[in-house]
Amino acid sequence: MVFSDLPAAAAETDEEIVRRVRHGETNLFEVLMRRYNQRVFRVARSVIADEAEAEDVLQHAWVRAFEHLAQFEGRASFATWVTKIAYYEALARVRASGRRVALEDEEGEVMPEAEARNAHSCDPERHAMQNELGLLLERAVDALPEAYRAVFMLREVERLSTAETAECLCVSEEAVKTRLHRSRALLRHDLMKRAGSAIAGAYAFQGWRCDRTVRAVLAKIAPTA
Repeated sequence: MVFSDLPAAAAETDEEIVRRVRHGETNLFEVLMRRYNQRVFRVARSVIADEAEAEDVLQHAWVRAFEHLAQFEGRASFATWVTKIAYYEALARVRASGRRVALEDEEGEVMPEAEARNAHSCDPERHAMQNELGLLLERAVDALPEAYRAVFMLREVERLSTAETAECLCVSEEAVKTRLHRSRALLRHDLMKRAGSAIAGAYAFQGWRCDRTVRAVLAKIAPTA
């Protein structure tokens, strides 16, 4: 392995760093990892509802990228290439475990399997975030038109069926479905506005977590150099 000045290399393009890694400067692979760790983690995390496993997928994706670096032809950017590797690695992991489930049925009902998965994926570190999200959701629901708000409360909060909600509000089941669909759309729009720039910080992967992944990947690829 030939050691180079990482700070100086950080100013180079992805393609130039890939070329140098291919020619033996394996340590420069760290530059690529630090550039795209957060993006690659986020795509893995979007598929896998477990942060520890998503981080494991991240490491495997980087190792695979290094092992197949000769196959990178530059037709897409390096960032796109490694992101696709992570995405398909995450999909394969979920499919192999048999955990892939539909979130909703044909009527928009949340499936029991999805509810169970979400319940088990919660950990103490997320309680504060959930409280903040709860307040945001309450404000967003309050801002809904009254007819939509009632449907949302009965269907999503009280968990009534479409038929029960229709009976309570003296409307048709089709009206319940339509209003629920529209209330969800309005809530998504409102929540995005209320969350603002905080959304950009979601699923952050920096600092010690980034360092840990870099060390783990470099330890795995070093014997092949």
